[in-house]
Amino acid sequence: MVLSIVVLISGGGSNLRALLEAAADANFPARIVAVGSDNDAPGLEHAEAFGVPSFTVVPTAFADRASWGDELLAQVEAWSPDLVVCAGFMRILPPRFVAALSPNLINTHPALLPAFPGAHAVRDALAAGVAETGVTVHIVDEGVDTGPVLVQRVVPILAGDTEFDLHERIKIVERDVIVSAVESIAERRIVLPEPARNRQHQENPS
Repeated sequence: MVLSIVVLISGGGSNLRALLEAAADANFPARIVAVGSDNDAPGLEHAEAFGVPSFTVVPTAFADRASWGDELLAQVEAWSPDLVVCAGFMRILPPRFVAALSPNLINTHPALLPAFPGAHAVRDALAAGVAETGVTVHIVDEGVDTGPVLVQRVVPILAGDTEFDLHERIKIVERDVIVSAVESIAERRIVLPEPARNRQHQENPS
């Protein structure tokens, strides 16, 4: 099975680039069908370079977060993806978006969850004085970095590390981990749970 993927980004798109490069190999079991963003992100240039369509849904163009989420969902669902990957997507997704796509909605996070959730994970790990942090790929739920963990990999914190230094080392690992996770999902070495809506239908057939 070749997995079809929509990737969501907010920034430079280094994880997106890693996925695009992996998917360019005919033997890789996934294809990126579209890339979405919440702003005119520089990472969209990677999609253009690989000939992948992109879309942008800017929150300030909508009356409220729910309306923005509904439009983002419509744009994603137009591509009928098997999996949606949040790769440096820096906004909390509204409940209707999550309910429609999870558990086929995953995120990369620069820490070993449940430690250091949120937008400042690298800074928080340094401030806590821990010896190691890392990368987590997890299913997105309605909380902030609270969904089930799929893959984790440790990154040591070195003496004298700045936030920038540590984050750059984490990014290198993160690129490898997200490509590996997507490959494992496509090859069913990682099996995502059945969506709740499917379970409910099986339990209460009409």
